[in-house]
Amino acid sequence: MLADPDNPTMTETVSRFSAYLALIRFDRPIGTWLLLWPTLWALWLASEGVPPWSLLFIFTAGTFLMRSAGCAINDLIDRNLDGAVDRTRQRPLVTGAVTPVEALSLSAGLALASFVLVLFTNTLTISLSFAAVALAACYPFMKRQTHLPQLVLGAAFSWGIPMAFAATRNALPAELWLVFIANLLWTVAYDTEYAMVDRKDDLKAGIKSTAILFGELDRIMVGVLQLFTLLALLLVAQKFALGWFFHLGLLVAAVLFGRQQLLIRERKPEACFQAFILNNTVGIAVFIGIIGHYWFNNSA
Repeated sequence: MLADPDNPTMTETVSRFSAYLALIRFDRPIGTWLLLWPTLWALWLASEGVPPWSLLFIFTAGTFLMRSAGCAINDLIDRNLDGAVDRTRQRPLVTGAVTPVEALSLSAGLALASFVLVLFTNTLTISLSFAAVALAACYPFMKRQTHLPQLVLGAAFSWGIPMAFAATRNALPAELWLVFIANLLWTVAYDTEYAMVDRKDDLKAGIKSTAILFGELDRIMVGVLQLFTLLALLLVAQKFALGWFFHLGLLVAAVLFGRQQLLIRERKPEACFQAFILNNTVGIAVFIGIIGHYWFNNSA
């Protein structure tokens, strides 16, 4: 017997829910982690190692919600391109498991929920949140207009840094922009690795990226970006008076960058994707370095 469209069965409901989860990449949280780590760096730096629990909750939950909203709006805008890329051709909007109206509604709902969380901070943080939404919304269009969409993504993935300082100190001290620049450079590096995975399909589909822009210099440019990321973080250490434990975290990050260079040396898609995933551990290493520094200093 056919299911009544006005009374969906449990199987249909579960299938629909699964499609929504796939749309927001719930099963692939790497993007959430890469967005969360620099935000946590900033919360710890801004509070000198003792961030309020309320802000930890607001920014952690907000990171998940905004990343999910960004995935939905990205797939909505890219639905006519994703079918041409092997890695993305099974996404819900391509297969029809989710309609464009559903994706737009879900993205708007998630962004609204995130904004509600921001309302519990202060006026400066609320004002910065509008820029965060603008960056997330314009990013999908950049891959059609410029070979530097990774730069826009870097700004979007770094915007939690000034927001964290604003929420903690109700001010934007100049030194926070060093953290912003470090994360921006790091994001461009790892998203170039990510773009190297799809470069062949992207060229056919007309999608632009730094991986295509850099061409045969891609590995060198990723290495240069990684080097400047470390140098920027060393300047962060100087400005925030971070000690040996933080520098130990940077050493671990440098080793992980070296491992990534080995993985991308032959430009094999699977190895490039592994290099990209390894950046989660880079974010953890820097975060542990910050936590360790303040733990030793605050307990002394």
